[in-house]
Amino acid sequence: MRLQNKTAIITGGAAGIGAATTATFVREGAHVIIWDVDEQRGREMEEKHGNVQFQHVDVTDRSSIAQALAAARAQHPRIDILINNAGITRDATLVKMEEPAWDAVIDINLKGVFNCAQAVAPEMVAQGSGVILNAASVVGLYGNFGQSNYVASKAGVIGLTKVWARELGPKGVRVNAVAPGFIATDMVGTIPEKVIAAIRAKTPLARLGEARDIANAYLFLASDEAAFINGTTLSVDGGLVA
Repeated sequence: MRLQNKTAIITGGAAGIGAATTATFVREGAHVIIWDVDEQRGREMEEKHGNVQFQHVDVTDRSSIAQALAAARAQHPRIDILINNAGITRDATLVKMEEPAWDAVIDINLKGVFNCAQAVAPEMVAQGSGVILNAASVVGLYGNFGQSNYVASKAGVIGLTKVWARELGPKGVRVNAVAPGFIATDMVGTIPEKVIAAIRAKTPLARLGEARDIANAYLFLASDEAAFINGTTLSVDGGLVA
């Protein structure tokens, strides 16, 4: 029970990697607060797992975040962990990408991370401890065709992680990022099979990752076992960028 009596906020925690992380954290003793816009899946997670609370939160809406955080603090004396997991894709090549697609991805994947961290960090600083984990991506490290917006958002997240580790580390708050490779989720399910086959061929472990692979990385970084890890980006990609 590596997270016994810890309270964790997981954005995008109702589906995919977020749902797997929610289940893993509950199993390890945490109380999980899901911040998500998917009401149906969020309520299903509440029913499926004990010790889970769903709050309808749009990470691009600072008032939504503030209200949810106030409600969470009314029920829990501490916020120990924040996982900025919410994210979307709107793929297109540079010459074909429309401004709304650029703005949507940057707003959720990058500004949403900033909004949530800026809201929660003062709580952690006041209590003298906490962990913030940000969802990056291996494409934020090496780029990817047709994903200018997504790559920019994830490269930005990696940069924010390094800055916040320096700013918040002296106050007892650790900040790290996880950079998943290609994971078998609904998001990756939109990629053509021939592209998926090529990705498998390039990956030394010869498979896509599972959501639980990323959940386990979050678990390690959130736990006291990672107490001296700060400012790192952990690639969980089967060796794709080794």
